[in-house]
Amino acid sequence: MPEPSVDILIPVFNAAETIQGAIESIQAQTVRDIRIIVVDDGSTDSTPAILSALASQDPRIEIVSQAANGGIVEALNTGLGRCRAEYLARHDGDDLAHPDRLAKQLAFLRSHPDHVAVGGAVRHVDAAGRPLGHIARLAPPELANPHWAPTIGPYITHPFLMTYRSSVEQIGGYRYAFHAEDTDLFWRLQELGRLHNLDDVLGDYRMHENSISSRSVVNGRIVALSSELAGISALRRRHGQPDLTFRKEGLREYLQAESLERIFRLGARQLTRTETDSLEISLAAKLLELTSYRPFELDVGDCRFIRRALVRHIGRLVPANRSTLRRMWAGTAARLLSKARFREAKALAAPQLYPEVMSRVAFRTLTTHGVRRSIRRFAGREISLK
Repeated sequence: MPEPSVDILIPVFNAAETIQGAIESIQAQTVRDIRIIVVDDGSTDSTPAILSALASQDPRIEIVSQAANGGIVEALNTGLGRCRAEYLARHDGDDLAHPDRLAKQLAFLRSHPDHVAVGGAVRHVDAAGRPLGHIARLAPPELANPHWAPTIGPYITHPFLMTYRSSVEQIGGYRYAFHAEDTDLFWRLQELGRLHNLDDVLGDYRMHENSISSRSVVNGRIVALSSELAGISALRRRHGQPDLTFRKEGLREYLQAESLERIFRLGARQLTRTETDSLEISLAAKLLELTSYRPFELDVGDCRFIRRALVRHIGRLVPANRSTLRRMWAGTAARLLSKARFREAKALAAPQLYPEVMSRVAFRTLTTHGVRRSIRRFAGREISLK
């Protein structure tokens, strides 16, 4: 039989509650000549049984089973090795594609030969699939800037990516940029051609606290480090310098690290002094950004690291970046204060930032006299960190 037009690659691990709906949304695509390659990465729930039942009813579904949970990078590269179609689309086991998703992306790539990848807008839904009232439209990937802090990547919502299989193979597939393997992929794809985000809503993207990047501040630190290293890696390639390497063993080291400072030191091992300084401030900025919308908060050690990095390096940023980062810095300290996390707020906010922090604290949301009094004490610099 002829090869399909599109291979859809879906890595899954313990996705019993959502995998059937996710695959059915791909089966319902208006583009019919597709193959659905599902890599079961060692699931221990009923995911394998659900996949088996679906595959028995649709010959377009191919199941690849891995006995042990090797992680998403290994699963993606295993699935990539099974792909033969000209076009490669990504999908996740908890997201839902609109029926015309693939058709719109195919039409774009076929009419724009200078582009190598395309994504689109997505509707955010909660763990139960209920709309959260937000449509996410990402910035144009050509606005990516590896010199900014944090780096601005050429982002596409990864589970709604379509690209050329040959392009992903040409750049060597996915690398072990843990929890930021998509960002690293996009930087490298951009070196082959343009990336684009459609305005069209392509499907539902599930937001829940069990996602890897939302699970804990530990994972947040790893996301921040890997995404910023991917930007430094892109800069090295642009200047013809030896690329960074991303080792599979690195994740274990990151997870064992007890602080942001330790993860930073691990990440800086391959870097020059100038790159290390860039990583320090961009890592601090990225973690500030992540905590603005992820369900975890900074600890005191994180706050001390971030404050030190910003005090040391913010002056070397371009004025627009410096202004944006200062607002993020003050906003995070104000949020910590509003949550009565006084030690963290005190560790994060440099004294010159106090007036801006206080102007951002929403007193109307604070209901207890004790919280109000403690914030006033913060403004008076009377809180001890002991």
